[in-house]
Amino acid sequence: MGDKPIWEQIGSSFVRHYYQLFDSNRTDLGAIYIDSSCLTWEGQQCQGKAAIVEKLSNLPFQKIQHSITAQDHQPTPDSCILSMVVGQLKADEDPVMGFHQLFLLKNINDAWVCTNDIFRLALHNFG
Repeated sequence: MGDKPIWEQIGSSFVRHYYQLFDSNRTDLGAIYIDSSCLTWEGQQCQGKAAIVEKLSNLPFQKIQHSITAQDHQPTPDSCILSMVVGQLKADEDPVMGFHQLFLLKNINDAWVCTNDIFRLALHNFG
């Protein structure tokens, strides 16, 4: 991992940590957001750490497992990190579904937090 640029190391570490928390106890995700963070989940928007944790905690499944297919990370001009994740998830007894998730990470007081989070299932309606 030492041969990768620092933004890739930070982004990869964040992604690993995020999905470990999400898959084990979604209420613990509050630690990665701040009060001005924004989440768009399947088109539904919420802002603030409390609202985000409430949304994620009340998603309509009991257990979930994510499998990451690919992730890309870029530094931004204002010293943030943009991370794009593509993968699959299995929720309860539902079939496996693809998903895309985008994070904007910012270093605040020597800790990386998620200021923006956009999630979409990779479902297509060609009807």
